[in-house]
Amino acid sequence: MKILLDEAKKLQDTIVSHRRYMHENAEISINLPLTTKYVIKNLKDMGYEPIEICKSGIVAIAGKQKTGKTFMLRADMDALPIMEETNLPFKSKTNNMHACGHDLHTAMLLGAAQLLKDHEDELEGQVKLMFQPAEETMGGAKDMIDAGLLENPKVDAAMMIHVFTGVPAPAGLVVVTDSGIVSASSDWFKVTVQGKGGHGAIPNLSIDPLNIISHIHIALQSINAREIASGDNAVLTIGHMCGGNAANVIPDSAFLSGTIRTFSQEKREFIKKRLEEISKGIASTFRGEAEVEFLSGCPSVINNEDLNNQFNRYSRELLGSQQTVNATDVAGEAFSKFTGSEDFAFVSELVPSVMTLLGTTSEKPEYIYPLHHPKAVFNEDPLYIGAALYANTAIEWLKNNM
Repeated sequence: MKILLDEAKKLQDTIVSHRRYMHENAEISINLPLTTKYVIKNLKDMGYEPIEICKSGIVAIAGKQKTGKTFMLRADMDALPIMEETNLPFKSKTNNMHACGHDLHTAMLLGAAQLLKDHEDELEGQVKLMFQPAEETMGGAKDMIDAGLLENPKVDAAMMIHVFTGVPAPAGLVVVTDSGIVSASSDWFKVTVQGKGGHGAIPNLSIDPLNIISHIHIALQSINAREIASGDNAVLTIGHMCGGNAANVIPDSAFLSGTIRTFSQEKREFIKKRLEEISKGIASTFRGEAEVEFLSGCPSVINNEDLNNQFNRYSRELLGSQQTVNATDVAGEAFSKFTGSEDFAFVSELVPSVMTLLGTTSEKPEYIYPLHHPKAVFNEDPLYIGAALYANTAIEWLKNNM
C-alpha cells in the first residue's frame, strides 16, 4: 500500500490545518466542546457517521463489510493546563496548551480517516476510529471502554501513535517499541495534613501542617533511594504542595500531591503502601494527622508481540528500513521502556495492542524542549507519515488476519 504514502502527502496541508485549529483552541480533560464539534464535523464531511459514546469520546467506523475482524486506531484529543510560551502564529488562545502532541495525534487520525474512506471498498473488515478525551487525567480510555468502545463491532486489535520532540532523532522516524511492557503504570495521590492553625508569632500553640508536609516530601524520596532495588525502575514525584494564605498565619491544613510510576504490580502496591505509612507516621510524629487518597491511575501499556512484529513489517514495507527503527537503536533503553504513562493501557489489557512512536523533532534550536514543556514545539512535516502509518497498519492487518 505504498500508494497510501503518496495520497497522504497530498493531504498534508489539510492535516496541518486540523492540527493548528486544535492547537489554537486547546481544551482539557473531558471538556472538549470545540474539539469534539470539529472532529465530528470533519468525519461527517468525509461520509462517516460518528457517535459520541461518552462525553467528548467519539467513535466512527470505516468498512462496508459487516463481517470480518475489526482493527481500532486511537488518537487522544486533550491538552494540558499549561500557559504556552512559544512564538507560533497559531499559539493557543486558551489557558491550555497541546504540549504533549495530542493535537498532532488527532490530526493524523483525521488524515487516516480520509485515506480509509477513499479505500473503503478494499477493507477486509472494519476499522474503528477512537477519538479520546482525558488521556492526561488517565480517565478517558476507561470511560470509552465502559461506554462500549470495544463492542459493536467487537475490536480484535488496536494501535496508537505517540509523537515525540526534544529528542535527537530525525523527523519522521518511526520507533518500534519493544514487545511486552512499554510504559509505566501511574497512580495519582494526594496527602492532606490536618494541623492546628494559629498566629505565626506563637507557633508553639499550633500544629504546623506546612512543616509536616515538608518532612513528608523529603521522606518519600527515601523509598526510591533506600527501599527499591537499584535495578528496579520506579518514580515518585511531588508536583503540587499547597497550604496557607498569609506570611504571618500558620494554616490549619495543607496538602501535597504527585504521581507514582512503576513497571510491576508488586512494586506498585509496595510503594503505595509505604507512601501511606510514611505520611501518617510523620504526621503523627509532629502531632498532626494525614489522610492519603489515590485519585486515579492506570496500568502499563503492553505491546502484543505478534501484533508488534506485524506492525514492524508493515512500517518497513511502507517507509523503508532506514525510517523504521527499533527503540533501543534510537536512545538505548530510553525508548524501550519509559516511565511516562499512557491510558491506552486500559485497551491493551483487553485486546492485542501496539504503541509506536513518531519523531517530530528538528535540528532547529526551538525544538530542544521536551513534552509537557511550555515551549515545546513539534515539527509538522511528518504528519502525513503518521496518517499513512495509521491507515496502512489497519488495512494490512485486516488483510493478513482474516
